[in-house]
Order: sequence, then C-alpha cells, then structure tokens
Amino acid sequence: MTVRTESADGVALVTLDRPERHNAIDLATADELAAIWRELRFDDTVRAAVLTGAGGRAFCTGIDRSVDVPQPSSPYSVDDPLLHIGPKANDLWKPVIAAVEGMACGGAFYLLGEAEFLVAAENATFFDPHTTYGMVSAYEAVFMAQRMPYGEAARLALMGTAERLGASRAYQIGLVSELTAPGAAAEVALRRAAVLAAQPTGAVQGTVRALWTAKEAARSQALAHAPQLIALGNLPPDRQAGLFADRKREDGRPGGQSGHPFIR
Repeated sequence: MTVRTESADGVALVTLDRPERHNAIDLATADELAAIWRELRFDDTVRAAVLTGAGGRAFCTGIDRSVDVPQPSSPYSVDDPLLHIGPKANDLWKPVIAAVEGMACGGAFYLLGEAEFLVAAENATFFDPHTTYGMVSAYEAVFMAQRMPYGEAARLALMGTAERLGASRAYQIGLVSELTAPGAAAEVALRRAAVLAAQPTGAVQGTVRALWTAKEAARSQALAHAPQLIALGNLPPDRQAGLFADRKREDGRPGGQSGHPFIR
C-alpha cells in the first residue's frame, strides 16, 4: 500500500507514503487515493479528513516519472491518471484539509486544488516545473488560478523550475491559510479537522458543496479545454525526456518528479 489511512474522533488522516519518491504518484497510488475517497463517502464515522505526505521532504511531487501511461493517437484525447485522485473528483463532500511539508509541485495541485484549505509548514515550497520541460501546465494552472491571484498563478505556472513560492508568500496571497513550525502541519491540520468534525455533518457538507458551486462552472469550462491545450502545446515525448535527462546531468539530480514525459 502506498497510501496510509487512520481514523480517530471523526477525522481520517490520509498519508501519501512513498517518501523515497517524494510521494510521487504512480498508477497504484492514484487508484488507492480514488478508492479511499469513495470509501469515505460511506463511512459515517468520518466527518472530515486531513491529507498529507510522509517523510517531511515533500507533500507530493506529482506523477512518478517512471510511470508509463499509454496515450491515444488522437490530438483531442489525453489520458491523465491524476484526474481522479482528488476528493471532489470522487464525489466526497466531507471537508478535506491539506497539510503540506516540504515540496508541493506539479501534479500535487490536483490534490491541493480539491482541498478546502491548506495548512503548511514554514519550510514548504510550491512550484510547477512543466514549462521548463516542454509541457503545458493546464490542469495545474486552472487549479492554481482558482486559489491564487492571477498574477501569482501566472508567475508560478510560466516560470517553471526558476520559480519557488515559499510558504510565507503562499500565506500572504491566500494559497495557504495557516503556517506552522516545520513538522507540525499535520498535527495542526488534525486539530482544525476535529473542529469541523464536531459540527453537524449535514450542514458542513452542504456548506462545502455551496463553496464549490461558487466556482464550479468556470472551473469545469476551463478544465474542458485542458486536453487539447496539452496535446497541441507539449513537446514530443522524446524531446521532453531529453530535457529531463539534460537537467539531471547538469546538477546530478533528477529534474523533479513533476510529471510523466507526456502528462502531469
């Protein structure tokens, strides 16, 4: 299992548990996340959830670059395994708080974009490396634009690996709602989730649904364009792979685990 779940006092703690891969998501992890959110729909003992990553170095770095995701030949279709990893994508309307330690980048925004709010450690950093490696930041850019001022989202999405959004700045612009000491994000998020779990659950879930309704129409229309933008704007997979390889040779490290050579 690459995702751990534990529950107490009405709150589920969902932990991405691949610290050796910076909690990057492979296909098994994507399936596990979707299954967990759908199971929580039926678990009346759970009234709120916290999502975090194991190890402290990263919340999540998107899809594991070693994953092979076959793609249809049509330029109008893109198969993206991250589209179904979030709670809202699985029709879960119990509130979810994201607890971020370390890096959150690339495909991590699929998860952050579907959380009610973010609690982050002071050493957390947010970035989106897609453009650096010849990939369109489509879904991520939409999720960011709904949580951040347009200029900040544009800067993060367009500047690729050259831009790092620190936790303090993320708090100032509203991406993060609360800062904690390093190592304390999950603990603080669990306390906030306990408050949510103590409220009448029908009222809480209805409020979550109302909040999402306020931005759902624009979000749905924007996401509908994403597959075509990706198909038209991405470099061919071999050229993307070359950019990743060049980055690794330059500094001795992988160029981030932000995305598959074709998708996020």
